[in-house]
Amino acid sequence: MTKTKTEKGAKALPLNTILDGDCIEAMNALPANSIDLIFADPPYNLQLKGELHRPDNSKVDAVDDHWDQFDSFKVYDKFTRDWLKAARRLLKPNGAIWVIGSYHNVFRMGAELQNQGYWILNDVVWRKSNPMPNFRGKRFTNAHETLIWASKSEGAKYTFNYEALKALNEGVQMRSDWVIPICNGGERLKDEKGDKAHPTQKPEALLHRVLVGTTNPGDVILDPFFGTGTTGAVAKMLGRDFIGIEREEAYRKVAEKRLSKIRKFDRAALEVTASKRSEPRVPFGQLVERGMLRPGEELYSINGRHKAKVRADGTLIGDDIKGSIHQVGAHLEGAPSCNGWTYWCIKKDGKQVPIDIFRQQIRAEMRN
Repeated sequence: MTKTKTEKGAKALPLNTILDGDCIEAMNALPANSIDLIFADPPYNLQLKGELHRPDNSKVDAVDDHWDQFDSFKVYDKFTRDWLKAARRLLKPNGAIWVIGSYHNVFRMGAELQNQGYWILNDVVWRKSNPMPNFRGKRFTNAHETLIWASKSEGAKYTFNYEALKALNEGVQMRSDWVIPICNGGERLKDEKGDKAHPTQKPEALLHRVLVGTTNPGDVILDPFFGTGTTGAVAKMLGRDFIGIEREEAYRKVAEKRLSKIRKFDRAALEVTASKRSEPRVPFGQLVERGMLRPGEELYSINGRHKAKVRADGTLIGDDIKGSIHQVGAHLEGAPSCNGWTYWCIKKDGKQVPIDIFRQQIRAEMRN
């Protein structure tokens, strides 16, 4: 069921709806500063010349649809300029955009993003673990596509769920090269004839990573080239709202059928690991004020080599150094920096207890 969201002083957004029509006209009809994230998979302008056949002479189902054909680079560049301009108007001040393309168009999009004032944050290489072979043997196998992630402007406070992506990657920092297979098997949507419903359907795994990493539940995601609805399907599962724009009726029908079968994950499943930077700041002195630690109480380094005493103003004093928990720890270790929260412990019942436990206790109180 379609719902709407109205920003103060603006008309309602047609949430969880596929809009029929030209993407530029449809975007220009939506209220400005209303979208949290845009994921755009525009025509690549592949400039294919003639048919492509496999070694057994069977025809390859290549992207030769009319929507991917432009008369010249000049025409394609104007199209890119116009839709990116319409997209930027829609983004909230702290909004961001993802665009995806191949070597045919991604460099042209990248230049136009910068021309219009977007601020490029990363380019991500989607390395296909099962790419289509190069049948003619005249070039390298084209085994990747490039995504560009950009904020609306240089100073925007865009969403980046660093810890969630790290958790997705088994505790290792997420890199900018993603190995994900292209759509195949049951995920590949088919039309009534049993053929591929869309030649460039993106895998849900790709959108899952994008949306978990750069949006939050309740955010509004716009896809101006909706196709068969991968962005909408993943957004719905993850508790985000979406708006799709698609002018091809055949794709809309497939997307609507697909979306009708999607169910949102339950509330607990939508929660992701929060970024440490987003946690409330707790000064060490607050532990002293609240009596969790007492002036004169001794702290011990986690490696057992050093100790210091707590002062009434929330600083520490060691043998020859006074300062914050971070400054004193760094000095004693002869290091350029030190995270005092994980470095210092107290002794309780013969065991070392990190002082960070007290900080987490205060943070839990602040969240409740």
